Amino acid sequence: MSIVVKRAGLQTTIQAQPRVGQRHLGVPLCGPADPLSMALANRLVGNDSLQPALEVTLSGCDIEFTADSSFAITGAPCEVLLNDKPINMHKSYRAMSGDNLNVGAAKKAVRSYIAFGGSLVGDEFLASASTYMPAAFGGHQGRALRDNDPLPLQQPEHEFVETQTPPEFRPQFSNAWALRACAQRNFADLHEPDQVALFNTNFSVSARGDRMGIQLLGQAFELPTAGYLDSDPIFPGTVQCPTDGVPYLLSVDAQTTGGYAQLAQVGRVDRHLIGQLRAGDHLSLIHI
Repeated sequence: MSIVVKRAGLQTTIQAQPRVGQRHLGVPLCGPADPLSMALANRLVGNDSLQPALEVTLSGCDIEFTADSSFAITGAPCEVLLNDKPINMHKSYRAMSGDNLNVGAAKKAVRSYIAFGGSLVGDEFLASASTYMPAAFGGHQGRALRDNDPLPLQQPEHEFVETQTPPEFRPQFSNAWALRACAQRNFADLHEPDQVALFNTNFSVSARGDRMGIQLLGQAFELPTAGYLDSDPIFPGTVQCPTDGVPYLLSVDAQTTGGYAQLAQVGRVDRHLIGQLRAGDHLSLIHI
């Protein structure tokens, strides 16, 4: 069983379970930038929530089925066509060998997820098939997919059952986001006006961003240390402030240590939304 990625788009990768417990070796978390959306896609085809699936970034992709397979699409809203006929997101479908799937560009947010019954087969490294492009391991040859890449599928262990995500459980995507966050270790080093500003600024999401981190524009912060500190462990969801005072919100591929000030930490409850922040969106941090 397999599929062929006829048009790979801007950045389509295989993502699966994170590499938990490897940070002491310098290995980032990896995995889906929006794990909730990927879990919902896998649920629709009867897979475990972290089975390997495709993470499709911004521009969409085209897929040809070379074997019968079930599939489902979740995440950033986009137009989806099966053999040139519109189909719905958050619903499972059965494709036949020779069918063509077109996933259009994201209308809001950034990343869509395509799960397949039985799941994709990816290259495993440190117990995960997630792609980590900076070090070129996992997924498919450690890289973003290219046009005409063939990808094998596992044979599903269950019969296809048509299902859909209940409307009340479908994530809502917007151009304005509010993420719950608490103060981090260097928050107290900020002058009081900057402490207030951190949780009262309507930040703009910069075009300077990827799976490692996203620059936030709208407020620069002054630090007594000029931003240079001893290296400390850092994690996805950390708001880190380099020497120019312009903060970054770290995402799933963030490095494991860093010597810049750590100002805030986004709570796990909202961390999946970091993977959907799009250049030009607005973001506020809600102090908890």
